[in-house]
Formats: sequence, C-alpha cells, structure tokens
Amino acid sequence: MSKASRWAWIISLVAVIGTGLVLVFLLSLATNSRGLYEHHYVWLFWVNVIVAGLLMLVIGIAGVRLLMRVRRGKFGSRLLMRLALVFAMVGVLPGLLIYTVSYQFVARSIETWFDLKVEGALEAGLSLGRGTLDTQVNELAAKTRLAAERLGDAGQAIQPIALERLREQLSAQEVTLLGPSGQVLATTGRTARFAPERPSTAQMRQARSARVVGQLEGLDEDNPSGSNEARIRALAHMPNSSFSLNAQDRFLMVTQLLPSQVVANALSVQAAYREYQARALARNGLRRMYIGTLTLTLILAVFGALLLAVTLGNQLARPLLVLADGVRQVSRGDLTPKQVLAATDELSGLTRSFADMTGQLSDARSLVQRSLSQLEAARTNLQTILDNLTAGVIVFDKDGRIDTVNPGATRILRLPLSAYRGRPLGDVPGLEEFANAVQQRFDLHRTSPEAGERDHWQDAFDLQTGSANAMERDKVTLLVRGAAMPHAGRLMVFDDITEVVSAQRAEAWSEVARRLAHEIKNPLTPIQLSAERLQHKLESKLEGTDQAMLVRSVGTIVNQVQAMKTLVNEFRDYARLPSARLQSLDLNALASEVLGLYATAQESGRLKAELTAGLPPIVGDTTQLRQVIHNLVQNALDAVTDQPDGHVRLRTEVARNEQGELRAVRLQVLDNGPGFPEKVLKRAFEPYVTTKSKGTGLGLAVVKKIVDEHGARIRLANLPADAEGGQGIAGAQVSISFSKLAPADSPSAVPATA
Repeated sequence: MSKASRWAWIISLVAVIGTGLVLVFLLSLATNSRGLYEHHYVWLFWVNVIVAGLLMLVIGIAGVRLLMRVRRGKFGSRLLMRLALVFAMVGVLPGLLIYTVSYQFVARSIETWFDLKVEGALEAGLSLGRGTLDTQVNELAAKTRLAAERLGDAGQAIQPIALERLREQLSAQEVTLLGPSGQVLATTGRTARFAPERPSTAQMRQARSARVVGQLEGLDEDNPSGSNEARIRALAHMPNSSFSLNAQDRFLMVTQLLPSQVVANALSVQAAYREYQARALARNGLRRMYIGTLTLTLILAVFGALLLAVTLGNQLARPLLVLADGVRQVSRGDLTPKQVLAATDELSGLTRSFADMTGQLSDARSLVQRSLSQLEAARTNLQTILDNLTAGVIVFDKDGRIDTVNPGATRILRLPLSAYRGRPLGDVPGLEEFANAVQQRFDLHRTSPEAGERDHWQDAFDLQTGSANAMERDKVTLLVRGAAMPHAGRLMVFDDITEVVSAQRAEAWSEVARRLAHEIKNPLTPIQLSAERLQHKLESKLEGTDQAMLVRSVGTIVNQVQAMKTLVNEFRDYARLPSARLQSLDLNALASEVLGLYATAQESGRLKAELTAGLPPIVGDTTQLRQVIHNLVQNALDAVTDQPDGHVRLRTEVARNEQGELRAVRLQVLDNGPGFPEKVLKRAFEPYVTTKSKGTGLGLAVVKKIVDEHGARIRLANLPADAEGGQGIAGAQVSISFSKLAPADSPSAVPATA
C-alpha cells in the first residue's frame, strides 16, 4: 500500500470512528435532555444507520483486500489473516453478550416510561378547561346579543355615553359599534387605542346569519406562550327598528379579557398534554435509537478488533514488505527515494541500507540525465541562434564535407545547401571556385606563422550567385571568416556586404562628384566668356570662310561649356541633395502637372495616365517629387523610342493590407520596352550605372535618394510576357510606395486639378 493510500485509509477510518463516537455522545445527551431527543430523533436514527453501513462497508473492504492478498501469495498476508480472526473472535463474543442483555433492558425500560392513567388525567384536565372557557364565551355572546337588541330599539343615533355605560355593565375591555362593512362607527374601552381591531368578513357574515357569534382568542396553537392577552370576543347583529329601506346593518362587538391565572392554567394544561402526546408518539423511535446505537457500538468493537489485528500484523511484516516492494521498483528502473522505517530493529536497519543504496544510484543517474539535458539545451540554443542569424554559417567535418548549414547561408547564396549536407562545398553548382578559394585560405592560415597568434582568418570574396546561367547570376561580395574547430572540423561564417560596398562606392562617387563640380565649374564661365569675346572682336575683321569658321568654333565651345555645366549641375545635385521640405500634397495633381509637359506624347497615345480618383494626400516635397516623376517618365519614353507601338503608363493607386486597411499610396510607371538587363537590376541605383550610351547614370541614383528622404520604397522589375506570347520580357515597371500619409483635412501644396 502506498503512503498516500495508507493515509487516505487512516483518515477515513478516523472519520468513521469519530462519527460513531459523536453519535454515542449525542445518545447520552438525548438520555438526559428529552427535548434534544424529541426534536432530532429521526435524523439521529438515520445517521446511525448510515454510520453502521459505512462501518460494515469498511470491514468488508478490509476483509476482501486481506483475502486477495492471501490468494496472491503476498508475504505476511496469512499472518495478518490469522491475527484478524483471533482478534475478531475476542471482540465479537463479548460484544454479542453485552448487546443481548442491553437490548432486553432498553426495550422494557422504555415501555415503563408511559402510563395510561397519566394520559387520562391530562385529557380530563384539558376537557375541563375547554368547557369552562366555552361557558364564558357563550355567556358573553348572550349578553352581547341582548345589548344589541336594546341598542337597536333605540334607533340609528347611539351616543358614546350609551356604549360606555354598556361596557361598564358587561365589565368588558372594549365595546365597538361597527357599520355594514366593518367600519368603526363608535368605540369605547379601558385603554386608549387608536382604532379597535376589526372583525373578519367571515365573522360578520356568521353574525348576520346567527345573530351573534363568540370566539376565544389568544389560546390557540399559533400563540402557545400567551405572549398576547387571552380574550373573549362577541359580535352581534343589531336589529333595524326603523323599517326604512335605506337603513344599514350595524354590529355590536364586545371584547372581554380572561383572568391571567385562568390563562396560565389553561396554557399549562395544554402544553403538558401536547408534550405527553409527542413523547408517546416518539417512543418507538427512541427504542430504535437506543437499539441502533447499541448495534453501532457492537460494530465499533468488532471493527476495533479487526483494525488492531491488521495493525499488529503490519508492524510485524511491514519491513519485509517494504524491502520486497523496493526490490521490485529497482528492477523496473525506479530509483526514487525508498521508504525508511524509524524502528531500531535489524529489519528496519536493512530498509535504511537499501534506501541509501538506491539513493546513490538515483543521484548517479540524475547526474547523467542532467548532463544530457544540458547538452541538449546547449545544442538547441546553438541551433536557434544559427537559425536566426542573418549571417551564413557552414560547418565542415574533418574531411571537408558540409556538416551544418543555417538558413542565412541558403538565403545569401540562394542555393539549396541543405541538400548537399555530407558532401564537399565544391559539389554545389556555381560554388566550385569559391570552395577552392576558401580551401586555400584555410590552408594558408594553417601554415601561416600567425596561425598560433590568431585563431581565425578573414577575407572578402566576389562570386556569382543565384542561377546556373552565368549571364543571369548576380555578383555579390562576401565577407568570410574562417576558424578551426576541435576534431579537425572547420567553421565558416560569411555575410553579404554587397550593399555596404555599394554604399561605400556611392559615398566615394559623391565625393568625386563634389570635387569635379568644384574643379570643373570654376573655369567653365571664363572659357565661355573668352570665346564669346573672341567672336565679338574678330567676327567683324574676318570675312568669308574664316568668319564662318570662327562662328562655328565659338558655337561649339559655348555648346560644350553648356553641356559641361549641365553635367556639373547633375554632379552637384547628386552630391548635395537638399533636404526635403515635407508637406501635404495631392499626388494625382502633381502627376497631372508633370504630364502637362508631355502633351505631345499624350496626344500621340504614347503616354497614358491612369489616376485613381479620391487618392489620400501624402507627405512629400513637391519639387523633389516633381523631379522624380519627370525622370521616370522620361526614362520610360526613352526606352520605347525605337518601338512603333511603344507606350508608357503612369498609374496611381491605393495599397491595402489583407484586412482591407489603408497601407500606402503607390505610384507606378510602366512601359512595354526591352526592360532592365538582369545585371543592371542589382545595381540600378548606384551612380553611373546606365544602359544609355550618352547617359550619366545619375538619374535613378538621385531618385533613390529622394525616395529614401520621403521614407518611401522604390522597386524595379521586369514585366513578364503573357502566357500565350511565350517566355520573355514585356516591359519594365518602376513602383514607389508612399507610406507617410497626410491627414485628409490638411491643406495640399499642389491643389487638385479638375
């Protein structure tokens, strides 16, 4: 039996035995206090029955469990069975003898408590009291009827003095004259009451039919203590002597108090008779209560004997049972702390030694499990870190094969590296040269004199990623760090620094542009002025061919100077883009304003506007966004110049999320030109990257800067050809999403156009 089961068993036994003892105590109280017994004998009897049943159930369960232990051959069960039988006989035989004698004694004693003579005397006294009170009621009713007849002969007007005289004649407490519905017409009494008590409708109806009615009040069962004064009330119907059709019924009510001694005697006799009858009715229950309690006492005695037998048997066999149970648990691999007996004998000492041994085994196994858990937790943490790193991580085993790859490496190289786990890095298509370069770098670090001083190496590599086709792959720059691991393994961590290099390159170009703008712009104006002055001085002195040559040469110089100024201005704009002056503006109105500069293209159908009505206002710089729209539209028109059916669409729309909430306002420029080359898409926003033969490559770079200043996003993409037309590029698309929206009621810098 487990510790929890043993405690539950003990608690249930204590509860049942305690309940039985409480009932025995209540029985003794009932013997000394008859009032307690008379009010609670029913539920006390049934509680005795329930407790007796519970005790029988407990004894039955204990017997069944002991029998099952004997059949299963558990050690010590036969000894427990023998002790239980011996102690049961010791407890049952004396108990049966005491029970038989007590049963006869209780049955005869209770019958002697009730005597027929006492019951007859109580009934006679109660009848005598009732007869006396009935006589007084009838006497007062007769007097009240006579008084009502006399007052009825006196007519309708009855003076209060007549009522007071009548009250004194009848020695009454109160005399009241009532109307047909019970309303008080006149009253007089010994006490000053605000209004006398009115009779009920039934009493008035009875008085009208019987001429008079009398009743005794204050001695009924609803008022057994006589807290109110007992009285006799008589109600008589007054005859009408006027013979008038309009005459109304009147009633005379007389109230007379009973003497206090008479009331006390009547209540005493009535209470004594009622108490005797209640006890007489409850004597069978009392007999059952005593007999049931005696039966409960017998069962408690038997149960105590059985409990004592089981307890003594457990004390003798418990150490061996504990050892046997502990051995079985250890054989199943259960090394939890075992039960230790507090006794000082040899068997209890053996249980302590066994518990110490299992405790040592449990500590050793817990230490191993804790170490394994820590290793697993560390591995899980490391894997979580690797999965969430933006950098790529590849671990090689001692043979140079891929052992571990994180998602960052797959994302940066855009290759399914996990599919090549267990194979060399050179087996991955497109990474052959990169794998050789990394291997050489590991070998160089291993043989380098600095290998003992530095535990890692770091280098940058340029490689093509993304596709097996060399023309469609992107060039990326990786910053790679390598280190040796225990057991000849290798670790490689790398990150894509293409954007960083691009930003550095853009910053360098900005610095170059600033210096070129400063160094070139200064001599341009003197050159132009000098050429124009030469033309002005020499044009009149030359004739014919020489004059034409002078004009042509000066014009060439001036035109080239203007071109150089334009280039220098572009350098200046790229190097020092002014800060955006953000304000609310209508994107549709701004787009319409810019498209007004391309009226010819619109009339020819090469430029179309698809503006969504009701567009929310955005926050932006009107001048800079006008430059952005102009640049994108001009680039698109230049891209479709050589196509007969070339056209450009400028579109505005609202972007919403999956819940339908407003997310951004989008501006798109689409054309059906040749699109962007794949190698340009990756670096389209870098300075001096262009597909135009005479372009400077600063247009999209300036656009990107302006878009970033506005907190917007710009995206370049090629439009795929329709499925029916086959594979290919159907044109280019530039999309700008403005997420900074202005309040709807804010004034717009560019008013909407009709």
